[in-house]
Amino acid sequence: MEFLRKRIEKQVFRVNGLALNEFDLSQPPGDPGLFGPDSVVWPVHGDFTSMLCGGISALLLQMLHPSALAGVWDHSSFRQDMLGRLRRTSQFIAVTTFGNRADALTLIERVKRIHLQVNGVDAYGKPYAASDPELLTWVHVAESSCFLAAHLRYKNPALSLAEQDRYYAEAARVAEALGARQVPKSVQAVEAWLQQMRPQLCCDARTQEVIRLLRQAPAPSRPAKLVMGTLMEAGMGLLPEWAQQMSDLTISAQRQAALDRRIRLLAKTLRWAAPGGALPRAMRRVGRDF
Repeated sequence: MEFLRKRIEKQVFRVNGLALNEFDLSQPPGDPGLFGPDSVVWPVHGDFTSMLCGGISALLLQMLHPSALAGVWDHSSFRQDMLGRLRRTSQFIAVTTFGNRADALTLIERVKRIHLQVNGVDAYGKPYAASDPELLTWVHVAESSCFLAAHLRYKNPALSLAEQDRYYAEAARVAEALGARQVPKSVQAVEAWLQQMRPQLCCDARTQEVIRLLRQAPAPSRPAKLVMGTLMEAGMGLLPEWAQQMSDLTISAQRQAALDRRIRLLAKTLRWAAPGGALPRAMRRVGRDF
């Protein structure tokens, strides 16, 4: 069993940003980072399986905005190096959530510098810039809403509305540090903001290509490929109903129920196989039991 556990753990960390080994989440002792162990962000971002599902959902939702999609399409290695892009995104979330304060701020400043180089014209002739405050807010809200949806479905459905509001208020700190403005900070405000953005969204040929690439994403092994297929479908199921319909990704209630059972079983397996993720490392740094 230990051989199997280590084999699964190795494959998990191949897609995890911690595999880049650039930042040490266990140091320095006592540093709470940007949030600390009493935050809501730590437990929401601390479960690998739900975060994978939420991350896939977030990407699908983000790519409905033509300018957000254009930035990835024109300036990212996403189509050629999907695993590398996943690791870098995972690293940013892990370090800004769980890292010490200096490392978190260092990574935020690095991403801000990258954003200054990402600009152009989208598929509809509209100029875009990754540093645009409204575009940053769109990317953040799509991401945080999908992470929370995944947490509620696959980790802790009992999270109270007050705690969900706290999550949005806490997570907004990173978005604002990146340059986002007027970031919604409650469940009600996020839902209203998403509705407000709907007229700007569409599912076009580029969006469909991203969906195709995600479905065909490389995996380190055949079993991992099957797992990634399940995670991909779970990400689709986490999208708001209107986004599922817009993207032609609607999942029936019967199919969703079967999918949820598979994800919960998968989550148990991954939590057993890979217990040394970002959250336990950060908890040890601040002297808390995990």
